[in-house]
Amino acid sequence: MPLPSRSAVLRSLWLFLLTFLSVYVTGGLSMAVGLLSILLAHEMGHYLAARHYRVDASLPYFIPAPFLTLAGTLGAFIRLRAPIPHRRALFDIGVAGPLAGFLVCVPVLLLGVQQSSWLPAAAQAGRNYLTLGEPLLFQWAVLWLKGPEPAGSFLDLGPLAFAAWFGLLVTALNLIPVAQLDGGHLTYAMAPRWARAVSQVGLVVCILLVYRRPSWLVWTVLLLVLGRRRHPPTLRDGAPLGWPRVLLGWLAFAIFAGSFTPDPIITSWGDFAGALRELSRYLRLPW
Repeated sequence: MPLPSRSAVLRSLWLFLLTFLSVYVTGGLSMAVGLLSILLAHEMGHYLAARHYRVDASLPYFIPAPFLTLAGTLGAFIRLRAPIPHRRALFDIGVAGPLAGFLVCVPVLLLGVQQSSWLPAAAQAGRNYLTLGEPLLFQWAVLWLKGPEPAGSFLDLGPLAFAAWFGLLVTALNLIPVAQLDGGHLTYAMAPRWARAVSQVGLVVCILLVYRRPSWLVWTVLLLVLGRRRHPPTLRDGAPLGWPRVLLGWLAFAIFAGSFTPDPIITSWGDFAGALRELSRYLRLPW
């Protein structure tokens, strides 16, 4: 498989630099370094695994989003431009990204939590704080490094801790076993006959999460679009996967469980509607 063209390398590099600048403007240098390290490891895991199996794949494309998101980015992705030869290749390409990103996310999480500090709840008054849901791995890191939460206080997250929080969120979202997500690839590689049913259950759960929190709305709409089609077969679906990969797959889904939170941003539909009304008044919209 030929190496990427010079123009492809430059395009990917410019998007990475723009995304780094976007995250830097949003949250600072340490957040940009921490978060982009996690995202880069994730996407390069996919890319290198694809090259190992001689599957034509693009370099990572990073998506800058200054002032539009909490993190200054919408993440990154690669494009697979050729069929997958067999289920082992599909599994390895699918699992390499989340595992590589998670291995980088762990030290970022530990260092970020160590740098954060407990503040009295009164310190939130007059400050624009969002209440973030904490996945199990984040809670365990806080308990281990900072101890139990003191009464009447909250953990003031530094930029590096927020980078780790977002990295865990990205890992969990990608491991949802739906359609063309990494979790969908793993489910198809491990149990192709059950992949369609598992994907449909995952979509139903996401729809229920929208009812719970408006923060799931955009992601669920995207999954509904992606999940309409069955997962494409590999060229040799009959090739055995082997028990070591099955165990690794269950480890990946354990990471998903530890990184997932049903309430990424804790806000109600009433608060969401109120924010929309305030925005419409600010922009002088008729509704």
